[in-house]
Amino acid sequence: MHPGIHAAHQGDKIAYCMAESGETVTYKQLNKVSNQTAHLFRHESLKPGDGIAILLHNHVSYLQITWAAQRSGLYYTPISTFFQSAEIEYILKNSDAKMLITAHQYLERLNLAELSCLKIYLVDDSHDEVPYQIQNWQQAIDQFPGTSIPDECEGAEMIYSSGTTGVPKGVRFPLQQSALGTVSTLFKTRVRLHDISDRTRYLSTAPLYHSAPLRYNMMVTRLGGSSTIMQKFDAAYSLRLIEQFKVTHSQWVPTMFVRLLKLPEKIKDQHDVSSLEYVIHAAAPCPIEIKQRMIDWFGPKLYEYYSGTEANGSTAITSEEWLSHKGSVGRAIHGELHILGDDGNELSIGEQGTVYFANGSDFSYYKDPEKTAEVKTAHGLSTLGDMGYVDHDGYLYLKDRKSFMIISGGVNIYPQEIENLLITHEAVADVAVIGVPNSEFGEEVKAVVQLLAPEHASEELATELIQYCRNRISHVKCPRSVDFIEQLPRHPTGKLYKSRLKDEYWPAKATHRP
Repeated sequence: MHPGIHAAHQGDKIAYCMAESGETVTYKQLNKVSNQTAHLFRHESLKPGDGIAILLHNHVSYLQITWAAQRSGLYYTPISTFFQSAEIEYILKNSDAKMLITAHQYLERLNLAELSCLKIYLVDDSHDEVPYQIQNWQQAIDQFPGTSIPDECEGAEMIYSSGTTGVPKGVRFPLQQSALGTVSTLFKTRVRLHDISDRTRYLSTAPLYHSAPLRYNMMVTRLGGSSTIMQKFDAAYSLRLIEQFKVTHSQWVPTMFVRLLKLPEKIKDQHDVSSLEYVIHAAAPCPIEIKQRMIDWFGPKLYEYYSGTEANGSTAITSEEWLSHKGSVGRAIHGELHILGDDGNELSIGEQGTVYFANGSDFSYYKDPEKTAEVKTAHGLSTLGDMGYVDHDGYLYLKDRKSFMIISGGVNIYPQEIENLLITHEAVADVAVIGVPNSEFGEEVKAVVQLLAPEHASEELATELIQYCRNRISHVKCPRSVDFIEQLPRHPTGKLYKSRLKDEYWPAKATHRP
């Protein structure tokens, strides 16, 4: 399936709308504009296997561009609007993109002298003068027909990691130049898993440059459903949109759940969310108490999955399964689960090690065989670097990223457990737990806290938060210091830039010791 088929049979149906502006795109419009853009790609000598890049916020043109690349057999690389000049330049060069489609507001982040070979198009008009090599995308495609290009074939997204633990890595899948409408086994699994169809009304809460929102919106429009796309997440507004558009499917990250749950009761009770059938969440493990409260509120409609941009393997779990396996992210639905020790040997049920998958999707980090080799074993297993264990029923429980682990006095401490606890405190809006230097123990635990009411930050509250932990978990795991921060360096997709946060504390000393 693809938008061309839906344009022929239900052309006036809304493919997607932009929540804030109210702009809508029908299937007829999506098909026409993506075809015109595909003609532009061929006019610019882009052939199957070539690449483009997109540096945009959630713009009405976004899916028109990605569908044009998808039906042209191209790789398309979405770039986070949070990235700065050096990161953007790195991705543009590393990805071998031959064209960039962006907006005027991002031009100041482009080093045009270093990108002279790149074709650049703007989706918006500008009253400012722009360099001669930059053209207007809408004016350019208007000269082309809305019919299909003769050599249509399936392309693929080439997404770069958020760079939370280093330089972003481009995840590239082999292209087969398959006929338009050809989908993978994994795609079919996702469709069955969440019952995506032409009756789906999907609420997209996160930036389209992230893998999950992009893939799910593309899936919905491939199947003939309708999406409502938020430009920026707002908890109260998302509830209003669910009621307004009778949303059946939505996708979230745990930090969004926290914001929903901490809304005033009168706002939570104000909106009818009964149309929801699938409340899908991923990107980060969800604290048990937070997920339980969401199920109590929305009903047993939460569907969690664990995967990555690499799609090397996936697990999934329903609400009913989770209630009898609390804390689990599910059983394997794509690939086979393996837990390996540091020596590379398979661990027994219940033993904690690094999570690997076998027989999932093949991938590589573009132009980086060393990083690709680092995450794969000689037997073809691959990992995202997460730690966890599997129970007797085959359910996976995640602990934390191996790179985030704190070693204090020889004891391994996993920040996720402490973060999951602190986020339940009524004063906490967000939290990150990191290791900071300690001359005696090597590292000690520090909590960096974003408050719901920043003006309440105090030594007394810091002491209260530490005691909150000490009353509930082993003292060796508890923070020895608490710092307050106005805003944690978290990506809109929920990813926390812990490496950036730690850079501020090494070798700085802890600021609060009760």
